[in-house]
Amino acid sequence: MGSTTHAPSSATTTRSRAVLRDVEPGSTVECVLCGERVKFQAKVRHKQIICNVYEGDRWDRVEHFHAPCYEEANEPHGPVDTTPVVKARRSAPQAEPAEV
Repeated sequence: MGSTTHAPSSATTTRSRAVLRDVEPGSTVECVLCGERVKFQAKVRHKQIICNVYEGDRWDRVEHFHAPCYEEANEPHGPVDTTPVVKARRSAPQAEPAEV
C-alpha cells in the first residue's frame, strides 16, 4: 500500500476576515474606529462589521465596527463577507411507526 502525504498544518494560513451582521439587542461593544457603542435600535436595523483578527496563524481578537466606519477605515481586515447567516432549522421529530 502506498502512503499518503499530508501537507503540514502550517501550509494553511488563517486570515482575518470581516462579516456583515445585524446589531443584536443588548449589544455592549464599541466601534474600533470611532469608539462609540454599536447600538441596537428596534425601528432601525443597524448593521455592524464583525472581524475575527488573526496574528500570524493564531486567532487574537474580535473587532466590531459600525458598517460606515469599517469602510472609512479602508477595510482593515479585507472585503466584507455579506453572505446571510443561515439559521438552524428545527424539524419536528420523526413519528415512530406504529406496531401492528
